[in-house]
Amino acid sequence: MIDGALVQWLADELAAAAAQARPVAPLTARAPGLDLTGAYAVQRALVRRWTDAGDRVVGHKVGLTSAAMQQQLGVDQPDSGVLLDRMVRTDGAILDAGRLIAPRVEAELALVLGADVPAGATRDQAAAAIASVAVAVEVIDSRIADWRIAVEDTVADNASSAYAVVGWPVPVEDVGDLRTVGLVLHRNGDVAATGAGAAVLGDPVLALTWLARRLAEPGKRLQAGQVVLPGAVHAAVPLAAGDVVTATGSGLGSVSLRMAAA
Repeated sequence: MIDGALVQWLADELAAAAAQARPVAPLTARAPGLDLTGAYAVQRALVRRWTDAGDRVVGHKVGLTSAAMQQQLGVDQPDSGVLLDRMVRTDGAILDAGRLIAPRVEAELALVLGADVPAGATRDQAAAAIASVAVAVEVIDSRIADWRIAVEDTVADNASSAYAVVGWPVPVEDVGDLRTVGLVLHRNGDVAATGAGAAVLGDPVLALTWLARRLAEPGKRLQAGQVVLPGAVHAAVPLAAGDVVTATGSGLGSVSLRMAAA
């Protein structure tokens, strides 16, 4: 565990790296005492810095929930981060490549909550809290140089979050079993990746219950109206200036973004 002064220093460093689109060396290489508890403390300090400046928390993301993503990044457990209002965009979003460092993109489901999810929720209770589902494209970006991350690095870095481009929500009762929802990611017209909801911990709702338990540790809870990204169904795909990306979900339509040149 690291002390409060180091927590704040690391949070300030990550905030500057994000603002300037300039990566920093891995935190775990410079703060060997950084464990998961400390990493989430850094994340909270980072988010508090942003909310103090006027940003608003509108949801959460769960990352590293698929075997493909865990293998890609060399980690063995999920993590979570916060979605701010400035991060969530709608279909057709144009993103500035100059504000990102080494972005990657993922097709995901977006779960819109109609009720709070208690910390000890069962799978059925968590499922009952979902009001609607949308297809989404998450843009992840690491403020750690060259994606040389341990799980503590990405946790501190707000789970390597950048943007979530979210499509039109469909009532959950019209979607059916989230495990069988297929997703296809196109980049510049070509199929770049595919997957289904079952790739997310075997069931995207289990990512929701995991998140509810984790948020209970600092005394928070998932709230009605929030958006939750339960995790990618495939390995992340590199994203570059000029790319046009579209994610399509069975029964959910599609959502697109374009990366403008810096």
